[in-house]
Amino acid sequence: MTEYETIQVDRTDSIARLTLDSSSGLNSLTLQQADELIAAITSLSGDQAVRCLVLTGTDDAFCTGADLSSLDGDERDESHLRTLASRLHDAVLQLHQLDAPVVVGINGTAAGAGVGLALSGDLVVMAADSTLRFAYPQIGLTGDGGATFLLPRLVGLRRAKEIALLDEPIGADHAVSLGLVSDAVDPDAFEDRLDELSRTVADGPTAALAATKRLLTESFDRDLAGQLGAETDAIARATRTEDYQRGLAAFDSDEDPEFVGR
Repeated sequence: MTEYETIQVDRTDSIARLTLDSSSGLNSLTLQQADELIAAITSLSGDQAVRCLVLTGTDDAFCTGADLSSLDGDERDESHLRTLASRLHDAVLQLHQLDAPVVVGINGTAAGAGVGLALSGDLVVMAADSTLRFAYPQIGLTGDGGATFLLPRLVGLRRAKEIALLDEPIGADHAVSLGLVSDAVDPDAFEDRLDELSRTVADGPTAALAATKRLLTESFDRDLAGQLGAETDAIARATRTEDYQRGLAAFDSDEDPEFVGR
């Protein structure tokens, strides 16, 4: 397995865990980390044995946005931020396009670029002492990392504008009530809940789950007739999978199916 300097990649059976571990402080995003994210996700996306990806951070920070120490306040900042945002966006797009379910664990502050990464999960667990914050207004910048795409889809346009323009920290319970995250858990139970969710989806019919993810995401770009057609095609294709045969056999025998993800 490839060794990285700003992220950790671990495998346990069919679950891959990607941990942000930047030396820049509070997991602030650097060009190196963005490049390593792209490389790691690309590698994992090509591994059919990976049936769930977990994304989290080290210590008390998930990701606190771009590493501001690399900015000088001059004309060079435009080029640097354009490059950093572009590479971050490649990583975010890969997460959204990944067939395997993505479970995000927000273990501390998620701000700026970290918000887009945090909300990229299919399931998102947030430690009760963690916070989300849009953060860009603090330094006179606009959102990136997919935050301006995800926020209105998750919470509605009016609430998304409130989050982005007022830039107030959002605690875990509030994040759940807004629909930003799936679950808020006590810090002592955080790892157990993250493991439970990742194991649940990894043991599921992940080929069908991947198709379901695409149906849900692409529904925003279709009318009802188009979505119904896509559902017809997807459910028909699913009958070709081994998981369908295993699920059907288990249903007939009143047993729990053992899915294999294909």
